[in-house]
Amino acid sequence: MRLAIQFARFRPRLLSSMAGYNRERFFKDAGSGLTVGIVALPLAMAFAIASGLKPEAGIWTAIIAGALIASLGGSAVQIGGPAGALIVIVYGIIERYGLANLLISTPCAGVLLFLLGFLRLGTLVRYVPVSIVVGFTNGIAVLIALSQVKDLLGLTIPRMPADFFSQLKAIAQNIGTLNPYALGLGLACLTGLLVWPRLFDTPSRYAQAITQRLKRLVQAGEGLQLKRATRLASRLPGPIVALLTLTALAYFLEFPVETIGTRFGGIPQALPGFELPDFSWATVRLLVAPTITIALLGAVESLLCARVADQISGLPRHDPNQELMAQGIANFVVPFFGGMPATGTIARTVTNVRAGATSPVSGLVHCLTLVAVVLVAAPLAVHVPLPVLAGILLYVAWNMGEWHEFAELKRASNHYRLIMLGTFFLTVVFDLTVALQVGLLLACVLFVRRMSSLFQVVEVSRSATEATFRLYGSLFFGAVAKIDPILNVVESAPQGLAIRLDVQSLQVLDASGLDVLEQLQKAIASRGGRLVLAGLNAQPRQVMERSGFLAQVESL
Repeated sequence: MRLAIQFARFRPRLLSSMAGYNRERFFKDAGSGLTVGIVALPLAMAFAIASGLKPEAGIWTAIIAGALIASLGGSAVQIGGPAGALIVIVYGIIERYGLANLLISTPCAGVLLFLLGFLRLGTLVRYVPVSIVVGFTNGIAVLIALSQVKDLLGLTIPRMPADFFSQLKAIAQNIGTLNPYALGLGLACLTGLLVWPRLFDTPSRYAQAITQRLKRLVQAGEGLQLKRATRLASRLPGPIVALLTLTALAYFLEFPVETIGTRFGGIPQALPGFELPDFSWATVRLLVAPTITIALLGAVESLLCARVADQISGLPRHDPNQELMAQGIANFVVPFFGGMPATGTIARTVTNVRAGATSPVSGLVHCLTLVAVVLVAAPLAVHVPLPVLAGILLYVAWNMGEWHEFAELKRASNHYRLIMLGTFFLTVVFDLTVALQVGLLLACVLFVRRMSSLFQVVEVSRSATEATFRLYGSLFFGAVAKIDPILNVVESAPQGLAIRLDVQSLQVLDASGLDVLEQLQKAIASRGGRLVLAGLNAQPRQVMERSGFLAQVESL
């Protein structure tokens, strides 16, 4: 019997999106790409700094990985780049293995991602239980928020540790170094990001007040300019407004806070150079765990993001295998330019869709926007206060977490609660690798337990010469113990007892289930009886025929 392996066809969504492409769609894509590019700039810098890297690592990742994912991906509107979900992983790898090994494990994760897509395994990511996804997403959000407390409070901690309790200890020991200027900037940034979208939300009281004010001004002949200004302001991304206004405030008032310039010396005003990391097979063997973690989290995050984009855009559904191949290529290439792991980003993708994107062209425009901004405005980045970036990341962490899930746990099953809370606490206390491993193992164990509880053996009748039992469900390794009552009947009954099994409701039979039936048949035969099977379905019959067991029993 030949094993046929089907490989995925490499066909980027960009090619099919060009069919019927016109000027109107281009202007929509250009506008949305420009908007996302502006939004991506502060986020890319913040994600890189929070990961323990220089800000330019995030910017070039957003540019290079974003361009590759847009050009080669399987989604029409997904925006790729550095993501908040990867912050904790990258920071932990740098702390444990060093930056050089991060630049090795990321390309290895890229190869693994590409193979997952090429072997058409993209749909397997959807089998990760939602309880695990919610658990580690909320756990990552907590860790991101905790990692930003140092910059938010302006604490003088030379190097933040990677684990939860060590971070709490470091913050507690250095709380006396709190900088009120840093705290004020960070809280102002966070408050502004929370309030800004609501100012232009039509149902809100803020919008109603603005509308009433505009009506009065229009009557006074002053409202046209203000109305235009309000419409323009509503289109400005909150992170950019916070970054520009608070940076200017801190610069002109000379607040004594740490900036990108004081910590990193600024951002290079030039394209990154190509550089090969020091690669060896012995090193790769030591990096199996971080490689798998980056690949698994990148796959889950990017495909979840693509599914969200499908739901809100109304465009043709994404190709998960093509998306994973594109993510793999991006993660393989980016480290050679000093970048960090990349994946699909939900916040920027949603922004892209809501801004009117129709094709991957918007993702390419977003990358060109970032290039233009960096080449022109890189010298100004030295003045960006780190507390402002901390406020932006706290806002990202708040939006990332699905906090309502905790309130809804009382309506969930015990299995869901155990897996979700277990994954959450393991993510926070240990790390994401342990959380995913234990969460998946726990989900499998609970699934086996649940399925085994659905298998039933019901005694229908019994006489001196024959006993009839009916089997329901799936007889697999987790349910074989439920055949014991039939064995007990055989061993306690007189010689020559026939056992009739009504298996019309038996849907699935595995090797362990077949083995316990063989043991039952031997026990019956040793006492001079016979085993009769009635109503065999296709799958159990195929298993029994292949093993030769069906020839040893009577089948009706």
